[in-house]
Amino acid sequence: MLALLLAAALASPAPPANSLNEAAHAIAADRLDQARAMITNAVAAGATGAPVERLLAELAFQSGRDAEALARFEALLAANPKNLLLAERAGIAALKTGETMRAAGYLERAIAWQGASWRAWNAWGVVADRRGDWVAADGAYAEAANRSPDQAEIYNNMGWSKMLRGDWADALSHLLRAAQLDPRSPRITDNLELARTAVAEDLPKRLAGESDKDWAARLNDAGVVARLRGDHARAIAAFSRAIEARDLWYERAANNLRLAQSAQ
Repeated sequence: MLALLLAAALASPAPPANSLNEAAHAIAADRLDQARAMITNAVAAGATGAPVERLLAELAFQSGRDAEALARFEALLAANPKNLLLAERAGIAALKTGETMRAAGYLERAIAWQGASWRAWNAWGVVADRRGDWVAADGAYAEAANRSPDQAEIYNNMGWSKMLRGDWADALSHLLRAAQLDPRSPRITDNLELARTAVAEDLPKRLAGESDKDWAARLNDAGVVARLRGDHARAIAAFSRAIEARDLWYERAANNLRLAQSAQ
């Protein structure tokens, strides 16, 4: 009889609360398929309400489904407006969907919290970059690095921020640090190569107060001159940077880039 009772206990499904706790651990460990199955099982066993919704939001966030994550975190915030961790998550998700103003509102609330994570400050730096507020960007990335000094993403964003200003040497130093921390990141590798090329080929520096449009035009002109001189590496670097310097696709630089690459 004891053996039968033990077998029945082992065969019984875990209580929903236990399944949700296990799902949270699986999400934290990036075992997302496993987490999804655990949440499904917990719901089938009767789990409902905010704990389930929070896990579904986190699952969407970690899976890169940013629009879904944003909608879920906003719904949770409506019931818990003082939860600044939810505000942080909503802000980062909004930033990843390209909704900078929406992200700024949530992130501004998040960084007002003393316990705000490096992710909140890092995201606030991206908001500042998109606004062209370099002082705020530098301060945000410094705070992020102070809270978690070994995050490659922070140094990559620092480097990108410096490149937005045409400060190639500082960009290179930050990107070298990022590559040291995460040598396998394609994004960091690409940014590092661009910075190295820019430093080596001495691309035009951005002038104080210069608009994206004007700087992109000067970069494009520098690329044209380099191409006429047969300096294809400098031309490609200049045209690539001109495209990135503008929010909208810079068709003239894109066409020039294709010509320069085809001449190699």
